[in-house]
Amino acid sequence: MAQITLIEAVTQALAWEMAHDPSVVVLGEDVGVNGGVFRATQGLQQKFGPERVIDTPLDETTIAGLTVGMATQGMKPVAEAQFEGFIYPMMEHIACHAARMRNRTRGRLHVPAVWRAPWGGGIRAPEHHSEANEHLFTNIPGLRVVMPSSPARAYGLLLAAIRDPDPVMFFEPKRIYRQYKEEVPDDGEALPLDVCFVLRDGQDVTLVTWGAQVKESLEAADALAQEGISAEVIDLATIKPLDFDTIAESVAKTHRCVIVHEAPRTAGFGAEVAARLAEHSMYDLHAPVERVTGYDTHIPLFRLEMKYLPSVQRIVEAARRTLAV
Repeated sequence: MAQITLIEAVTQALAWEMAHDPSVVVLGEDVGVNGGVFRATQGLQQKFGPERVIDTPLDETTIAGLTVGMATQGMKPVAEAQFEGFIYPMMEHIACHAARMRNRTRGRLHVPAVWRAPWGGGIRAPEHHSEANEHLFTNIPGLRVVMPSSPARAYGLLLAAIRDPDPVMFFEPKRIYRQYKEEVPDDGEALPLDVCFVLRDGQDVTLVTWGAQVKESLEAADALAQEGISAEVIDLATIKPLDFDTIAESVAKTHRCVIVHEAPRTAGFGAEVAARLAEHSMYDLHAPVERVTGYDTHIPLFRLEMKYLPSVQRIVEAARRTLAV
């Protein structure tokens, strides 16, 4: 079995689903002839034709509106925003139509669509190409928000997202697109949505994270282990709806929690996790919840961007603070 990168896992999942479900179409800027800005759709137009892999104008609003219309008429469109920072013009159709369609029509129509977007910083790009704004979509009823953190999870979660009968925002951490490889069976087996993945068992502190920051959190757990501190690492994977039970079960065991995310601190989704812990797990906590996040500013240009992103050292220091209480 060949080892593949996260970006190759995305391509593989799209190819599998298109081969087995003729209602699946891919659309977006440069997704066809060029295979996408990151080559996530490379080779798909040659295999499935221009009617199923559609190069669109440079018009995010039209892409989003077309996606909603196609989905309500029996197709399963997978639309690409070239970068997550380009998704703002799409929000009108996503929030006002895709997310509301099932409720608005009392179940007569639904929107089985996926919006893919390369997400986050760390690739030396300008700010609109480096944004991490997943929290904006978690506040919109009717949407799922999914973010893989490995090739295997990218493959299985994208299959599940395409098969979901309702709209899914699928954010792909581009910093780890080609960072490492793992074996991923191309067998069409989807992973479950709406559940967290416990990637490492621990007894002393729970690290809750998602996306590219899973890598730093696992490395921080390794560093903490050198100090005799046992850290449990949880990858949310599906940010909304949140599998809070898995987090609560872990915190009941470790009694401490550090939340790690790349988005700005204020009103980032980590604040929601912390609030639920305060509501439901207060008596299990032996220390205040810590957050290691981006800052309340636009992500800086490449000379400073790694100072902006959560680092292993910042995570380790936060975990130590919980244990010092």
